[in-house]
Amino acid sequence: MQTSSVLSIEGLGWRKESQHAEALPLGIRGFDAFAGGCPRGRITEIVGNVSTGRTSLLHRLLAQAGSKGEYCAVVDASNSFDPESAAMAGARLDTLVWVRCSGNAEHAFQSADMLIHSGGFGVVALDLCDVSAQATQRIPLSYWHRFRRAVEGSSTMLVVLGREANAKSCASLLVETRRTEGGFTGSFPAKLLQGAEFEVTARKPYRPMPVRMSAAAY
Repeated sequence: MQTSSVLSIEGLGWRKESQHAEALPLGIRGFDAFAGGCPRGRITEIVGNVSTGRTSLLHRLLAQAGSKGEYCAVVDASNSFDPESAAMAGARLDTLVWVRCSGNAEHAFQSADMLIHSGGFGVVALDLCDVSAQATQRIPLSYWHRFRRAVEGSSTMLVVLGREANAKSCASLLVETRRTEGGFTGSFPAKLLQGAEFEVTARKPYRPMPVRMSAAAY
């Protein structure tokens, strides 16, 4: 497994126990209203097709956690995470651990397991967006139960990104993203994306009305 990080995980301490499922607001009107933000001590899944706002939602979460001085980790199964874009969105790279797994889903799960059990992280994000459905379906359900038990009672948010739901019943919050429109400059074939509008719909717990959000290209 190839890893790259901008912060050593040594000395971060143990998980802070919490009796209640608190949430970290994302500062997105509507999302915080129906979900209260991203729940701590729980698994949150963000699903959708490519270019539907999944990464923008993750960047917002990393920025919010970083603004509170929390350490975050991104387990990048396919080496697709862009630290520069995350920093432009407000994420703090000096408190971020980035693990690159070069397409190996098994290594990604093992890395996430190690980070969750090490404690000290406000956010552990497992990015499976570019992992094939065949690979994720081979992951035993016991992994998700192990992750759920590991984060329960802690202040850690385990966030899983993918094209479809993987954690199933082990996730407390499941949201689906969809792009509604995009703004471009230039002319084909050199058109550049300047920004986009997205919809975020809560599938678990279900809320019929989607929330709109926007993101700018960096």
